[in-house]
Amino acid sequence: MTEKLYNNIKPAAHERLSNLAESLVGSEIVRLGADIKEKISNGEKIYNFTIGDFDSSIFPIPQKLEEEIIEAYREKLTTYPPADGILSLRKVVSKFIKEREELDYKTNEVLIAAGGRPLIYALYRAIVDKDDKVIYSVPSWNNNHYVHFTEGRHQVIETNAENNFMPSAESIKPHIQDAVLIALCSPLNPTGTVFKKEELEKICDMVLEENMRRSNDEKKLYVMYDQMYWTLTFGDTQHYNPVSLRPEMKDYTIFIDGISKAFAATGVRVGWALGPEHVLAKMKAINSHLGAWSPMAEQHATAKFLLQKNVVDGYLSHFKNELEERLELIYKGFQQLKKEGFSVDACAPQAAIYLTIQISLAGKKTSEGILLATQSDVTSYILNEAKLAVVPFYAFGAAKNSDWYRLSVGTCKKEEIPEMLGKLKIALNNLS
Repeated sequence: MTEKLYNNIKPAAHERLSNLAESLVGSEIVRLGADIKEKISNGEKIYNFTIGDFDSSIFPIPQKLEEEIIEAYREKLTTYPPADGILSLRKVVSKFIKEREELDYKTNEVLIAAGGRPLIYALYRAIVDKDDKVIYSVPSWNNNHYVHFTEGRHQVIETNAENNFMPSAESIKPHIQDAVLIALCSPLNPTGTVFKKEELEKICDMVLEENMRRSNDEKKLYVMYDQMYWTLTFGDTQHYNPVSLRPEMKDYTIFIDGISKAFAATGVRVGWALGPEHVLAKMKAINSHLGAWSPMAEQHATAKFLLQKNVVDGYLSHFKNELEERLELIYKGFQQLKKEGFSVDACAPQAAIYLTIQISLAGKKTSEGILLATQSDVTSYILNEAKLAVVPFYAFGAAKNSDWYRLSVGTCKKEEIPEMLGKLKIALNNLS
């Protein structure tokens, strides 16, 4: 599906650039965001739940982190950092992960960069050659684009609500034999759902068995495990990772992590990868040429902040409560609408800042007799009539006719939730 998307793109009628530049698909989320900004600039009130980011007036970074950043700039810590990150931060990350996840990583197995994106890019570049197979599920964030960057082969796993949109071992198994990378994310962007322990164990066992089968001359099969949201789990939800479940997976797992989502610090740009030293060394070399280092001052500040356990715990407790309250209010609102007979649904929130919602209105007509023929029509109708902006799953690689959406509460004001649900109900009532 994703290969067809890229292969069918024709270069524009102008001087040709690289094949990559000519064939790269722009972000659907950015495109949707442009429509929303235009409406807001025209004076419309939009309930904008599209952004996988935070409104800093609602969710500021921890005050102590802010103070440490300011102090680091006052101390003139503004030069180039080491390519793998300052040693003090790598030591603190190692300690932080050991205390909270019982994962044992030495400083040479920790790589610091300007958030998760350059780490993911460097990881793909370090492992994937042209025509190498990469397995990833949809919906998921940006794997289709990273495979395209590396000219790899897309092996797309379609997921569904029954599995909470997480890939199963059974769905991966037929494709594993000649793959070089499996891209996994838990808690998952865009769904806010997590792996069950038993399912992740099965995937790990398959990877270990496959790597035992391969000769020394063959590439090994690696797992990218993006756990950027792992601190943000709710209720009884538990976060699991490959290395804790199967210690042998340490040789084949590269974690993507950082402070971006855990501390509402997306603009601070401090991320880290954990993994085998030989893989991280290559990622470091790639990242050094890109210059995508985390800023020196922010690294020093993060190193000091993460050591303040009580401060970190206090922030996370409050932050998680605020996120969970918003997610639960909207979830219950959707369940009430469903109970009243409207064609909507939602998955119970498990983690992250996202709620997975379903809006099944294709085939219905508006009060003016206009047919909502496609899911794109539904998205536009909800935006125009309910003033509700959410991201369709097809923006994350799912099928164009998918009626599921990502709703993000990172910019959500609690007092606006009843308003939003009320306007949505009116818009639903106006369909037949």
